[in-house]
Amino acid sequence: MSDAEPPGAPDAGTAGASGPRSAAPSLGARILAFAAILVAGVCGGIIGYAFIDLQCDGDCGLQTGLGALVGAVGAAVGVAVISVLTLRAMGEWNAGGQRTDRPRRS
Repeated sequence: MSDAEPPGAPDAGTAGASGPRSAAPSLGARILAFAAILVAGVCGGIIGYAFIDLQCDGDCGLQTGLGALVGAVGAAVGVAVISVLTLRAMGEWNAGGQRTDRPRRS
């Protein structure tokens, strides 16, 4: 380390050729999570539409549309929460236990 570098800066040789390790999930995992959210939204919309359509007689365009919307949003939000938690867990797993912010239990 030279005098121009701030204290605590990593050496050029320790970062490796590809830079420092990242805890971010891979691009493929993020794309797969996004696709799962879209599929869940479509399926939730179909279920919401069918649920209201089975219960309504006559002109029920507004009711079935609202059922589809509520179903789609509900399913997409639910899968989004699970996806975020899964991606965070993958990031922590890939980090390899490099966290030092919690003291060890004796």
